[in-house]
Amino acid sequence: MSTTATITAADINKLRQATGAGMMDCRKALTETNGDFEAAIDWLRKQGQKVAAKRSDREAKEGVIIAKTSADNTVGFVVCISCETDFVSKNADFVAFAASIADAAVANNVKSTEELNEVLINGAKVADMINDKLAAIGEKIGIAKFERIEAPYVASYIHGAYRMGVLVGLNKAAEEAGKDVAMQIAAMNPLAVDANSIPAETIERERAIVVETMKADPKMAGKPDEMINKIAEGKLNAFFKENTLTAQAFVKDGSITVEAYLKAAGDVTVSEFKRVALG
Repeated sequence: MSTTATITAADINKLRQATGAGMMDCRKALTETNGDFEAAIDWLRKQGQKVAAKRSDREAKEGVIIAKTSADNTVGFVVCISCETDFVSKNADFVAFAASIADAAVANNVKSTEELNEVLINGAKVADMINDKLAAIGEKIGIAKFERIEAPYVASYIHGAYRMGVLVGLNKAAEEAGKDVAMQIAAMNPLAVDANSIPAETIERERAIVVETMKADPKMAGKPDEMINKIAEGKLNAFFKENTLTAQAFVKDGSITVEAYLKAAGDVTVSEFKRVALG
């Protein structure tokens, strides 16, 4: 165990927020891993704790998320304009402000946050408009997240009161299927389109956690590595089923997978998706 890192209350609270684990467990996890946040999450999981996954979409506490597509539905954009309080995020003027920036992203087919900040709306740069809005409302605001998808057909979906935005890239025009899959992604939060889309390092990380957890189980004491590895592969398959879009049970009909639904919808396939959420 290394003790060179100073573990602060803020570090512990951050890990608690990300995992849902107890304060003492979070302190021990950070101490055991010398303050390495990602390693601490793995340490908690290796102790058998069911921790909340740290997803990239947990970035802005409050704000407005707008998801829109181009007129021909071949390009989609998600823009998150962040703020500090829900008092601001629920304000109709602020929602309209966020929508105007998303509209500018669509109209100018921007490729990045930096490019969007330079776009002109009625003669004013988006970056300057944001600074003016910051001064007017007294809260820190900005473009917290920008995502873009290009595909033969892109479906967009806004969930809740502008608290989540989803884009789905499809191989062909399929409005109903696109909406259904976007809602699936909003509800089930998959990590990737399919098993082949999950980064190799993520798979190896999951495998290592599964194997180490099993080896620590008294019931597995003395079991050969071959058996443990075989069981681990089964658990990995379950991980793929739960965390990849096409393998998930379709939310509107649990008797079929999303892949089967898309095939029945006319051999529709998903190239990629983006999911941005407040939380």
